[in-house]
Amino acid sequence: MAQTGFIGRPLEAASRFQLGGIAFAADQIKTGHINDTYLVHVRRSEGDVVRKIVQRLNPHTFPDPAATMKNIMRVTEHLQAKYAGMPDASRRVLHYRKTLSGDVMYSDKGGYFWRCCDFIPNAVSVDSVADTRQAFIAAKAFAEFQCDLSDLPAPRLFESMRNLHNTSHRIEQLYRAVEADACNRASTVKKELESLHALEYLAPLITDALSEGSIPERVAHNDTKISNVMLDKHTGNAVCILDLDTVMPGASLYDFGDLVRVAVNPIREDERDLPHFYFRSEMYAATRDGFLAGFRDVLTAKERDLMPIAGAVISFELGMRYMTDYLYGDNYFRIIRPHQNLDRVRALIVLARAIARFAGA
Repeated sequence: MAQTGFIGRPLEAASRFQLGGIAFAADQIKTGHINDTYLVHVRRSEGDVVRKIVQRLNPHTFPDPAATMKNIMRVTEHLQAKYAGMPDASRRVLHYRKTLSGDVMYSDKGGYFWRCCDFIPNAVSVDSVADTRQAFIAAKAFAEFQCDLSDLPAPRLFESMRNLHNTSHRIEQLYRAVEADACNRASTVKKELESLHALEYLAPLITDALSEGSIPERVAHNDTKISNVMLDKHTGNAVCILDLDTVMPGASLYDFGDLVRVAVNPIREDERDLPHFYFRSEMYAATRDGFLAGFRDVLTAKERDLMPIAGAVISFELGMRYMTDYLYGDNYFRIIRPHQNLDRVRALIVLARAIARFAGA
């Protein structure tokens, strides 16, 4: 059922793109914390209806949308060329539509930037990892994505989110948020802040290895949650990698750590009943095996050595980001209830501790 409340803006934006027909309805896709995403229905001259994805970029997260979109176009065009002639090539990578004037984005009267890509047919995304097979498939798909971009021609990609995985920088941001105490919340989260402080030993493990050159810089996705892999409706196999805004220079371990964070956790990210948490070691093994299979023996010995702790590093980092946002009044991550960001912090602390124990750190 198409939305009727906020429908005008996505339809207006959609009409500025080369759709091959007339956009007549839009459904908001309410997953994701950052951008506003809509499934737009387009009626073609032949009478049939096709679907497109229209997104409004969050200007606070991506302050340079033109450079971010340039990254995406370089990545998708590189992959399109690489997959040309392969089976199911049209579904393996996102295809973005140009505007009527030939641009890759449309800027509305409010200054917001919009983009449009083809909908991937006969595929679904899921919010949580169902089983070890799905964990293996997702990890392998993200590893193959990195490998397929290893020969991306120069220049180096733009850093669309600077310091995204700079854990030391995230610590500094959190300290500043505590000191500012903009919403008078710091005194109510002393226990959580102490727990985050105790995990600070995790901060330099990946960033130092990257800066010292003991692990290589790679083109990373940097947001490898399971919902960013489209899965074939019939086979369950990976079809296409989504959400390319954060594709930029990084480390293989950033992607692997985020995959582990999602796979080994049996509860929701904002779960309040934390005693239900337990570490799913079988999901870790499936994620590790899928990632190694996707990388085709390319990973260095140091990257392999750091794989067990990577999930703890990313969980700690994300916990700091949620706490920082909570202290500033929940302005960055989308929430649907009070204290949701704080619940996320608590769950991530439990998760980071569990992964660290598993890694022997």
